[in-house]
Amino acid sequence: MTDAKLAPNLPDWMVEHTRRYLESGGTDGHMYHIKPAGYGEMDVPSLLLTTTGRKSGERYIFPLFYGMAGNSYVIVASKGGAPEHPGWYKNLTANPEVEVMVGTKRLKARARTATGEERAKLWELSLTFWPPYADYQKKTDREIPVVVLDPV
Repeated sequence: MTDAKLAPNLPDWMVEHTRRYLESGGTDGHMYHIKPAGYGEMDVPSLLLTTTGRKSGERYIFPLFYGMAGNSYVIVASKGGAPEHPGWYKNLTANPEVEVMVGTKRLKARARTATGEERAKLWELSLTFWPPYADYQKKTDREIPVVVLDPV
């Protein structure tokens, strides 16, 4: 991740969170404490995903909430319910080879979009670690992708 840079146009809270995560080597930031509108306080597990830009070829870091399915990490391309997919999702569909930092652990992974029954199961899992995904889905006509990061 040393040659990667923070993704452009992230909200300030994500920039600060990622800075703390990286500067601490993952000891601060893995569990993100937040109180989303309409929900109580919660601690959400977060990881740092590094993708390769589909146009620029540059490597970008994105902070994301995640869950676990076996040895794989599950992330959701919600973009808060925006009508289009987030940039990181577009990047990994073009190049599924990614790097992941989870706490102090760093690994390489291959990303894939879950479909069918697997997606339905993992969508329900995602609602356990970040319930607002249900609200985001109501805001958009697109099916929000659920992504599996399989360690390689």
